[in-house]
Amino acid sequence: MPYEATKPMLAPTADELRERIPGWGADSAPEHRRTWQQRDDIGDTGAHWTLPDRQPGGEERERSIEHGMLPPVFGTAQPLHGLSGAIRRFAYDNLSETKNTRWLLLVVGDRVESVGAHLRSLATRHPDNPITQTGVLAESRHRPVSSRFGRGRLDVRHTWMDPIIVAGPWIAAVFLGVRIIRRVFGRR
Repeated sequence: MPYEATKPMLAPTADELRERIPGWGADSAPEHRRTWQQRDDIGDTGAHWTLPDRQPGGEERERSIEHGMLPPVFGTAQPLHGLSGAIRRFAYDNLSETKNTRWLLLVVGDRVESVGAHLRSLATRHPDNPITQTGVLAESRHRPVSSRFGRGRLDVRHTWMDPIIVAGPWIAAVFLGVRIIRRVFGRR
């Protein structure tokens, strides 16, 4: 809208908006909220506590330095362990939630954990299979060209990187494994 000498039309008042738009102002003053009257009728909730009983074992759990305590209930299924756990614990214990460094360290911890999981899978009888588990074979069977081009898909821009990202760590692991084996058996 270009600038004009005349005074622009002012925004409608709250009363005009409330009349015109059903539910407008739900976050305004409490007396204008539709559920405000219901809040007085909550009555007895049946809770026997002000703060719920705390779950035991929270002394060693990670928490942000901004929070004084853990919530009353928290997950314990994935305790921190190994190098990835040390990276994550450092991020939780030393950095604020507002710091990008903290979040980058948490992402690095996730990547270290995934590399460790790939390496552990190589030591099992059934290692991960990057060819079948990434869907590379399914790509060729389900209209690979027509499903990618002419439809405005954004992932086409980084398709060239996918083989590097998926196969790169596997190729590096095989290369390092071969070098280690050659050094061990080459000295004998």
